[in-house]
Amino acid sequence: MVTLAEVAQHAGVSASTVSYVLSGKRSISANTRQRVERSIRELGYHPNAGARALASSKSNIIALMVPLRTDMYVPVMMEIAIAVATSARAHGYDVLLLTGEEGPDAVRRVAGSGLADGMILMDVELDDERLPLLRATDQPSVLIGLPADTSGLTCVDLDFRATGALCVEHLAKQGHQDVAVIGEAPAVYERHTGFAERTLDGLRTRSRELGVRLLHRPCEGGYDAMAVTLARILDERPGTSGLIVQNESAIEPLLALLRRQGRAVPEDVSVVAICPDQVATQASVRLTSVAIPAQEMGRHAVDHLVAKLEGRGSDEVVLLAPELTVRGSTGPAPSRSQHLPATES
Repeated sequence: MVTLAEVAQHAGVSASTVSYVLSGKRSISANTRQRVERSIRELGYHPNAGARALASSKSNIIALMVPLRTDMYVPVMMEIAIAVATSARAHGYDVLLLTGEEGPDAVRRVAGSGLADGMILMDVELDDERLPLLRATDQPSVLIGLPADTSGLTCVDLDFRATGALCVEHLAKQGHQDVAVIGEAPAVYERHTGFAERTLDGLRTRSRELGVRLLHRPCEGGYDAMAVTLARILDERPGTSGLIVQNESAIEPLLALLRRQGRAVPEDVSVVAICPDQVATQASVRLTSVAIPAQEMGRHAVDHLVAKLEGRGSDEVVLLAPELTVRGSTGPAPSRSQHLPATES
């Protein structure tokens, strides 16, 4: 490995001058700085992270807390995590990924150890137990998600309330009056996870305003669970002609069940999904959907955290506006004289 002394010898300066160029602690002439930087590039020198942290009281590391739960769609979580890592690297930071379910203990460990300069938290609940400790520490942080109380916090998220409202509006404009929501696994709602609760709030509020009858049923995902959920929906509301799905694992089982029961999409049943574009476009029926802007969320979170670390950021809530893309899974509601095929036993 190339040493600082070798960089100094190559550039024809003292070792302390190289150190000052790296740390920025003293003013160095432009010519000398350029000579040192050229030697660093040519020799491929990388400062020792531990020594640099000791000298500057900075680790140049961002801690990303991503509890990977079996009831969550992990590909979306990891897409956000990759966007965070890529954006952080562009700002000169590395990412420490914490995937356990330690809750406040993880916040306490990171804040008290100097492991990272700042934190980004995902999988945010409405009354997240990490938040009191987060507010009590001086360490900069950003949430990807929205708790019930955002005071003293910086939050970045898709506007899930508006997302739910947008899905209902689209179906209502097509004449659908009985709409069912196939939601996340029950545990997601039991934890009062922010994105799921806010979507449901938007769905219910806009449905009441538009006179749409709404039925919400959580679903574990998978064929068997989806079969039970769909049968329950059609038993309770036989006239259901619109389905909104916020559960990526339930999408393909739902479409398979509708085909098996002879229910044409969108002639008999319209389907709207809240999911990544890749999931919507690669489904067996190209789905009308509201995309999850994972990369944009990760990038915004890093930009706001870096601004805080550099002393130019302030607490704020950034909600990304939802965009609904119409594809082949939605159409006009069937006339009231038409009857859906009977549900299989």
